[in-house]
Amino acid sequence: MTNEDPAAEGSLLLDDQLCFALYAAQRAVTAAYRPLLDDLGLTYPQYLVLLVLWERGETSVKELAAALRLDYGTVSPLLKRLEGAGLVRRERAPGDERSVLVTCTGRGEELRERAARVPGTLLTSTGLGGPEAARLREALWQLTERADAAADRH
Repeated sequence: MTNEDPAAEGSLLLDDQLCFALYAAQRAVTAAYRPLLDDLGLTYPQYLVLLVLWERGETSVKELAAALRLDYGTVSPLLKRLEGAGLVRRERAPGDERSVLVTCTGRGEELRERAARVPGTLLTSTGLGGPEAARLREALWQLTERADAAADRH
């Protein structure tokens, strides 16, 4: 595999690190989401949980954690706060007492309508057009697949 910037190969300069560029971008994007989500009374991780539930409907905690690429110990407190806010309901699966199912409440579904403006507002505020955002998203998913594969090899 060739590196397009041979000077950056093996560089320990902070600005040459892919991981730092991703970290900085993630923090900046999350900060851009913050005022939009504050209007909904949600944190960014809570918003992600609701996105999965709005897309899939009733979902097990295990499936939810997998979709978000989080562990159970991280998802559980998020669900507890969302349940306390009246946005989701957790209950044991009828056929498997070990499995917990999560579903949006009526209040959680109502929030979906207000949240529908968030993606477009974020694109507008960052100046990203739809095609540019789609290309960037595709490149990031490809990077995720490659990094997952590299992590599995180690």
